[in-house]
Amino acid sequence: MSQIYFASELEGVATFWRIYRRDGVTLGFTSHDRDLAFDGIVHRAAPGMVPGAIRRSSGVSDDAMDAEGALTHDSISSGDLRAGRYDGARIAIGAVDWESLDAAVLYAGSIGAIRQEGGSFAIELRSAKAAFERDFVPRTGPSCRARFCGPGCTLSAAFHTVSATLLGCDTDRGAFAFDLVQPSDYAWGELVWLDGPLAGQRLDIGGVSEGELLLDYPLAEPPSPGTRARLRQGCDHTLATCSDRFGNAINFQGEPFLPGNDLLARYPLPQ
Repeated sequence: MSQIYFASELEGVATFWRIYRRDGVTLGFTSHDRDLAFDGIVHRAAPGMVPGAIRRSSGVSDDAMDAEGALTHDSISSGDLRAGRYDGARIAIGAVDWESLDAAVLYAGSIGAIRQEGGSFAIELRSAKAAFERDFVPRTGPSCRARFCGPGCTLSAAFHTVSATLLGCDTDRGAFAFDLVQPSDYAWGELVWLDGPLAGQRLDIGGVSEGELLLDYPLAEPPSPGTRARLRQGCDHTLATCSDRFGNAINFQGEPFLPGNDLLARYPLPQ
């Protein structure tokens, strides 16, 4: 039987919210004055966090909302916000009866933009219906549309993934040197820190310069030499790379020989 909230004038109802970060960490908070444990998650009392009004519609447009809070709880730090640990995290907001612990999720979505001012922050939330805004119709183009080692590509992610140790870094250039045999293979790839203060954080590799990997996201506190990371090779999504390097041209998800708009703009020339 479903819980009916606010059926009487006086009820013990509090709001709760959960944050599922991409590095595997789950955080729970509640507006109640003490911690509440339900659904296998301990929700810490954090009265400084205030979600905005939840508006749910029957349409397919995004039910956007905001949440604001103060950096009063140790679980949410300014350094983690700057490091991008909350970027793209999933979030759920709902109501809970603090006596019976019956809870219901009223809003589910993901974290969009994060603004930080002094000791407080504001988060823009996007509901699950934001997925309807994506265009699922494939568009023709010369580059491959498939995600490397993903659906359509069919290559093995495990085969193209290795563990490596950080040798040194240049924070000004965003360059990181690892004990890799062929660093150039990891251009446009992916990096996940395995230990240290950034453990679990996932970053994209923007390129390779002088044998060093260039990360696409600045790190406020770069890891020290000896930190381990898991690296996955990358692909520039061209037919030449797919064929010559990976031998996977049969699964190329693009149209490299399709005439472009320049063909329509050409003028006939006299013979």
